Amino acid sequence: MGPRRIAAFTALWRAVTQSRRPGSPGLGERLRATPRLLSSALTGKYPALSRGRLGLIVLALAYLVSPIDIMPEAIIPLLGLADDGVVALWLGGAFLAETDRYLAWEREQPAVVDAPSD
Repeated sequence: MGPRRIAAFTALWRAVTQSRRPGSPGLGERLRATPRLLSSALTGKYPALSRGRLGLIVLALAYLVSPIDIMPEAIIPLLGLADDGVVALWLGGAFLAETDRYLAWEREQPAVVDAPSD
């Protein structure tokens, strides 16, 4: 296992353990925040998620749902599942890290209250 994969597993483990601490957002809150995160990132309101990183996330999703694999399961079963597993682990870690960062950023934003019109 190379250093990049070890770093990916370490980052995922860190994201999972941090997401389980008391007061951390749950899965439902993270899923509800995802559309806001994407919208804010694409409009430039949330600069922490670059278009490049967003592109990698979209590519990872496409790779997982695509029937085309670098290592096909039919030819090399164990390696075919392993490459999907590594991509899924990275994607899970990216989801946890990005939603955690976004929700923290969102909490820091000043609340906008509409003044009542007379």
